[in-house]
Amino acid sequence: MSRKKITVVGAGHVGATTAHRIADMELGDVVLVDIVEGLPQGKALDLAESLPVVGKDVRLIGTNGYQETANSDIAVITAGVPRKPGMSRDDLLNTNTGIVQNVTQQIVKYSPNAIIIVVSNPLDAMTYVAYKVSGFPKHRVVGMAGILDTARMRSFIAEELNVSVENVSALVLGSHGDQMVPLTRYATVAGIPLSDMLPEDKIEAIVQRTRDGGAEIVRLLKAGSAYYAPSAAVVEMVEAIIKDKKKILPCAAYLEGEYGIHGVFIGVPVKLGARGIEQILEIGLTLEERAALQRSAQAVKGLIDKIQL
Repeated sequence: MSRKKITVVGAGHVGATTAHRIADMELGDVVLVDIVEGLPQGKALDLAESLPVVGKDVRLIGTNGYQETANSDIAVITAGVPRKPGMSRDDLLNTNTGIVQNVTQQIVKYSPNAIIIVVSNPLDAMTYVAYKVSGFPKHRVVGMAGILDTARMRSFIAEELNVSVENVSALVLGSHGDQMVPLTRYATVAGIPLSDMLPEDKIEAIVQRTRDGGAEIVRLLKAGSAYYAPSAAVVEMVEAIIKDKKKILPCAAYLEGEYGIHGVFIGVPVKLGARGIEQILEIGLTLEERAALQRSAQAVKGLIDKIQL
């Protein structure tokens, strides 16, 4: 059986760490693409030289072009300018639209059957760009955001309660940004509702910290943005697709009426398997939660309306 082929576009922190994790998990051969000469080649070579030590057999290729990416099963787009302190994800809109458009055209040219995972910010709008430019069916274009936001929330809950992160389940829907919708009602600790474990004010503080999760790291790093948690979240998606796990994960999916939302990508629970998004799950929401999700969708729509394709 031949190994799967995964292209990672962008050899910055997120891309390189994603390639690292994919190789460590032996999920498939990796092609790391970047426009900076020598950067993807150097990182791919360095990673390849680490494999004898960790005992993993995959091929790693670094390239500035796309020929090497031909017939990829999955293409992960991390390319784009990162956030700087004081910047919102939306400030990146115009620059990253051009980059994602260009990258998507190359992916389609060389890997017409790939599943595209978008990581570039502003996430929901960039996933829309990849969808429109690729012409792929909606189940083969998906955005990584909800898993990351959920992971942040889970880590804060585990820290607050001093319990294993494995015991904590949470669900964050909506856009990847200030309008995200953490559903505290669905958060559990070993199956026990979070509201039975923590008072309302503590839960509210965790929700707020989750919303600010990316900005908090941008502020601390001063140059660049998060990459360990984002790459881990991407790789959970890659693994679900490669291994056809049918895993239920919050991802940015194209909605056509689900939750009363039309024509935008937004974070909802989906079933992720070999075909990409195999199902969008419509879960019961309170009026308040539904309104928050609608506001989130409106914010994304506002961005999409500004995009020149």
